[in-house]
Formats: sequence, C-alpha cells, structure tokens
Amino acid sequence: MKATVHVSLKAGVLDPQGKAVGDALGRLGFGEVQAVRCGKVIEIELEDGLTKEQAQVRVKDMCEKLLANTVVERYSIELS
Repeated sequence: MKATVHVSLKAGVLDPQGKAVGDALGRLGFGEVQAVRCGKVIEIELEDGLTKEQAQVRVKDMCEKLLANTVVERYSIELS
C-alpha cells in the first residue's frame, strides 16, 4: 500500500519560500501569479497486510511525530 502525505503551512503562517517563488515567477514574466504557497509531498510505501484503517492510524502517527510540524503545518493523507 502507498501513502501520500501532503504537508502545507496553515493559513496565516508566513511562507518566505512561497514569496520568493512568487517573486521569481513575476520576474520571469508570469504577471498573473498573485501568490504562491509552498509545501511538500511525501510518498511512503507500506508493507502489505495492513488494513486501510491501520495504515491511516500509522501514517497519522508518523505525521504527528515527524513529518509535519503541527504547530504551523497541516497535512492530509491519501492511501492507495
């Protein structure tokens, strides 16, 4: 089973990387870009034998302990 975790900054948290990317896009001629927020995608291969419910619990635990800083970031989990 594969888990895909999307991590992004919570609303209201400053995103200096997104600001830099947005500014660079504007300088490259993409004037229609108004704002950019950057995040990360983490793909995890899980061993066979886990149910979707078990996988969801385990990956949530991974996010809470390591993959996301839940003070300033939010995350979502997709299982496939």
